[in-house]
Amino acid sequence: MADPKFEIQMLHDRVMVRVQRDSEERRSSAGIVIPATVKMANRLVWGEVCGAGANVRSVKAGDKVLFNPEDQYEVEVQGQLYLVLRERDLHAVATQQTDHGTGLYL
Repeated sequence: MADPKFEIQMLHDRVMVRVQRDSEERRSSAGIVIPATVKMANRLVWGEVCGAGANVRSVKAGDKVLFNPEDQYEVEVQGQLYLVLRERDLHAVATQQTDHGTGLYL
């Protein structure tokens, strides 16, 4: 008998974000190689919203959001790592349709 599957629903103002962890070295805009072991202080990262609670007003599933990954709750679902954070911890949202953006695009 197969185990029943449960759909995850975020509550209140919580947002579930999938973020790609840097597992390899990266390059600066000047071409300098930055090893994966280097810790960057207060670095914000982009992630994709996978779920949002009923009280979340600014983002929806599929949006890209900018946030600080430190001190957030991590959860692993089917081998994929997600972060759960409050909407107020988001610094920016990148979406295809906006009324008042910065003019910058990902």
